[in-house]
Amino acid sequence: QVQLVESGGGLVQAGGSLRLSCAASGRTFSRSTMGWFRQAPGKEREFVAISSWSGGYTDYADSVKGRFTISRDIAKNMVLLEMNSLKPEDTAVYYCAARDDVALYSTIRAYQYWGQGTQVTVSS
Repeated sequence: QVQLVESGGGLVQAGGSLRLSCAASGRTFSRSTMGWFRQAPGKEREFVAISSWSGGYTDYADSVKGRFTISRDIAKNMVLLEMNSLKPEDTAVYYCAARDDVALYSTIRAYQYWGQGTQVTVSS
């Protein structure tokens, strides 16, 4: 059974930092695109960042460029999201997602596997 488990969320003041981790089990995603998405209260789930299997290609939503960094730890079957200069509008449940292959997509429906999410709350 494939599982993606996020951790690292919490409450932080504006301007602070958090590091999210997503650990995969049940299969290896060493040759798969992985990404992060988020869903704020009352809003639709949205793209945050994706990484190619090697980490050599990354893409970010305009709203997080320059503040968030996605990275892969292939050996540990993990994807990470370093979030700096956090803003109240970053408050959301953050989800890790993975594809079955190396195709690069930023759309939600392109991802076959999802974690349960971790809450990030940024206070002003």
